[in-house]
Amino acid sequence: MSIKTINNKEEFITIINNGYTFVDFYTTWCGPCKMLAPIVEQISTQFKDINFLKVDIDQFSDIAQMFFIQSIPTIYLFKDGKPLNHFVGFKPVTEIIEFIKQNKKSK
Repeated sequence: MSIKTINNKEEFITIINNGYTFVDFYTTWCGPCKMLAPIVEQISTQFKDINFLKVDIDQFSDIAQMFFIQSIPTIYLFKDGKPLNHFVGFKPVTEIIEFIKQNKKSK
């Protein structure tokens, strides 16, 4: 599955309300965000049952404010519109995979 970028807030809400959604809140100028991007791309190919979204908080500050995003990258995992869990900062691929598996299992 490929990573989607959103065009508006309504599209974001529609996508996160449909099953599991992994959201990468980022900016184009953020170094750790750039390091995380290929890892998220790799992980998106392993979890076919999860939507993967990238949300540029410079373009969509209203969405960032909905989830009190203050540091980037911030990763959220949603199920049917409800946030299951999140983390802030860069993490290696193994930790992100474990984050997904643990949160899918427990919810």
